This record gives sequence, C-alpha cells and structure tokens, in this order.
Amino acid sequence: MRRIPTSPSPRRASALRRAAAGGAGLAAVVALGLAPASPAAASPASLDELVTADAIRGHMENLQTIAEYNGGNRATSTPGYDVAANYVIDQLKQAGYKPKKNEYEYSLWRQHSDAEFARTAPDPYTYTEDEEYAPMTFSAAGDVTAPGVPVAPDAADSGCEAGQFEGFPEGAVAVIRRGACSFAQKTQNAADAGASAAVVFNSGSDPSDPDTTELFYGTLGEESQIPALSTSLAVGEELVAAEGLELRVFVDASVVTETSYNIIADAKGGAKDNVVMAGAHLDSVPEGPGINDNASGSASLLETAIQYPELDDKPKNKVRFAWWGTEEQGLVGSTKYVEGLSDKRLDDIGLYLNFDMLGSPNYGLLVYDGRGELPESDPAPSGSGAIQKTFEDYFAGQNLDTDPTVLGSRSDHYPFMSAGVPVGGLFSGGDAIKTQEQADKWGGTPGITFDPNYHTPEDDLDNISWESIDILSGGLAHSVETFSASTLPVNGKVRSLSAQQEPAQLGDLWLR
Repeated sequence: MRRIPTSPSPRRASALRRAAAGGAGLAAVVALGLAPASPAAASPASLDELVTADAIRGHMENLQTIAEYNGGNRATSTPGYDVAANYVIDQLKQAGYKPKKNEYEYSLWRQHSDAEFARTAPDPYTYTEDEEYAPMTFSAAGDVTAPGVPVAPDAADSGCEAGQFEGFPEGAVAVIRRGACSFAQKTQNAADAGASAAVVFNSGSDPSDPDTTELFYGTLGEESQIPALSTSLAVGEELVAAEGLELRVFVDASVVTETSYNIIADAKGGAKDNVVMAGAHLDSVPEGPGINDNASGSASLLETAIQYPELDDKPKNKVRFAWWGTEEQGLVGSTKYVEGLSDKRLDDIGLYLNFDMLGSPNYGLLVYDGRGELPESDPAPSGSGAIQKTFEDYFAGQNLDTDPTVLGSRSDHYPFMSAGVPVGGLFSGGDAIKTQEQADKWGGTPGITFDPNYHTPEDDLDNISWESIDILSGGLAHSVETFSASTLPVNGKVRSLSAQQEPAQLGDLWLR
C-alpha cells in the first residue's frame, strides 16, 4: 500500500501538523497559503518550508538547458561544467554569498577511439563495448593478440597474490575474477608476471545482485602498464571454459593532466571551529545531461543555500556549502578538497552531509547507514549514526518510512569519512533493484532499478520524480537548519552565539 500522502505534499502536511500542535492555528495555515488572510501573525518558517520543489525544478531546468547547449552534458573539464558552475556562482552571489573556486589538478584518462575485444579462437567472436565489456579507466593503450590464460578463476582473491601467476606464459592475456583486492593490484600482478593485457570478469558472489554479475565499469586509479578490460560474469565464465583460448585486446587511450574546481560558499555567522558542511557533485557523466545524477542534489543544495539566510534564528555553527567537480572520475574534487585541508581546518569540520541523486523515477527514501547495520557498509566515524537518526526522525514525523542505504565509497562523503569526519546523507536510489517490500512502502515498480536511466542520455527532466525531490529536499534543508543550531549528538560540541567569529573563505566508478 502506498503510504506517501499526496495532497497536500508531505512537507506542507507536516507544517500544518506542527502549526496545529504549536497553537499557531489560523495564522500558520494562512502562512502556507491554505486559508484566507488573517490579522494574526504567522509563525516563522522553517528551512524545509522555504525550500520548495518548484524552485528546485527551476534550477534543474536551467542545468538541463546548459547541458543541451554545451555538448549534451556537464562533464568535468567541459564547457557544460564551466557554464553550470557559473550559474551556481551567480545564484549564490545574488543571495549574498561570496563563493570561491577551489581549484585542483588531476589526471584524466581519455579514450580516443572505441576499444576492441574479441575471441580469436576457438570460434571467433567479437564482443560489444558497453554491453559485454568495457575498458577500465586508466588502462594503458595497447593492441594485443595472445593466448588467454585464467588466473585462479575460482578463487575469491583471483589475481590478488603474485604466487597465483606462477608459470604464467610470457605475453599471454590474464583472465581474472573480480574480488578481494583492487583492480589496480590484479592488473599490476599480471603485468609483473609478464602478461600483455588483463581481463577482469565479474565475481558472481551474489547471483541475485546484478552488481556482481553484469558488466561493470572499473577504474585502476592511475595508468597501468598493460591494457585492462572488464566483462560480465557470463563472458568471464565463457572465457575460462574455452579450450585453446586466444584473445585480442585493443585500447586507444592516454592520461593527461587537467585542472578543474569545486565551488565553496560559507554562510554568514556561526562558530568557525564547528563547521556544518553539505555537498553535492555538479558534474555529470559524458553520456548525458545528468539531471538526477546529480542536478537533483546540486539544485536542492543550491535552493537550500539561497533560502538559508532567510531564517530568523542566528546560526550557532558555521554552514558551508560545496558543489564538487570531477566526482564521476573517482571522487576527485572532494578528495582534493579534503587532502588540501590543514589538520586544524579538518578538525573544524563537525560533520559532512552528502546529497547525490534525490529524484530517481522509481525512488526510495534512503538514508546513509551511519550505524553500520548493513554488512556492506564501511565503518563510519562516531556521530554518523546520530546524523542517520536525525534524518529518520524527520521523515517519521511525516509518517514516511525510510531504509538505510550502504555507506561506502561511491560518493563524495567517502573522503570525509576516511578522514574521520562524521557523515550522513540522503539518496533516492540508483542502479540497485527495488524490492517488493520497498515498493509497498513508497510505490513504484519492484524488480527494476530505482533509476533505469542512470548514466544514460535519458537521465533528463522527463525522468524525474518530483515527489521524491519534494520529500528528500525537505530532509536536506531540515538537516542543515538542525545542525546549524547544534551538533551535540554528533560530536558533543555546543556553541554559544557570543563565541562566533567569521572565518576566512575556502574549496561512479568502482575501485574493486
């Protein structure tokens, strides 16, 4: 049964309940535009009431227009990203901020032409790129035709130990199962053993999970010595079973040094030694306009920043907003930002909130697993569970159910988490399958992904759930307002207004 109320919207209905409970009566109803005007004074609006889905939609429409007129995307180091960044900066300046570009250099892997992957023996067959295989980012260039030799293909740690390559034929193509260690380690072990190329097939560790069976996109992190491809479990099993296997691997790519930037904006007021930081990545993949991933998070964050100065209460903690660059190439912008902080400035960050995809068409209400309830979640810094509870309590107050979602290395919270900063955030779902139980909670279609358009040209305005935007942006705004007043349950810090000073201004690829 669908439990999400639709008229009025969940957040407006919640506001009405709060107004009635607080005795505001008709005045609060008038403030929401649901009754005739009255001389009674309206209650001050909360940030989740000031931030509206209509305003967020306006930002998302503008970001799609920018993508359409600039090559169809907002990928890092492209005109689309630069124009989108200019839009965010201009909107922030109009709202009274002094945004700054936090610049960084990074290595960009560029594919110059289509890769090729073929079984030349037995029974020659040419595989299809992006359906049956893909080059890993940071793969070396090369054109190899050689025997294919499996390396401990049944082992969970296939290719992770140098001893597994004992007797490996010089110049052969190593066929390796995914799992246990990084693709970089597997590929380097293969190169050290004399392999001319590496092919890593999916693990099949959970046959019900497409992430472990279907084609995946991997990264080596830095340029490898030999070409490296990824394939699905089915292709890998076919290669392992073949007798007299011979393969052709062709990759035409290079690594160049590029410069890009994040956008950082501090709100006025608040203690500079207890910063509440909220971020979303602004770049898209090159394949499309990236409206759910992640114009939805960027636009929701932008409207929250615009409305934040309208709050009546003065903040006790500094609030810092960030729009990250180069997320789609491996969390580069957020990682460079964290790495560039002094120990003191890192210690000053009380918590980090991440918002990456808030409008999935088959959405879920997913909260980052700060308590470590899911076996796939990485250990989170103390205080992350308190952030999770803050989100859960907000949605429970609107009679909305949430689920935890894996807290791992797939978005920009990860560099902060790795540095010991408490983290949390919201997610409407990506390439995971919605279950029947989740469809019973939130509606939608079970048995398909939360966002069937993830990383495709169809990730556009026509494929957004505005209901999801309305609900989750309310949680975003609520968390910013809540933690600007107190981070006590997260890091034990309480700040008085008298202690506040204005600080100086600052700036989906699998790894294994």
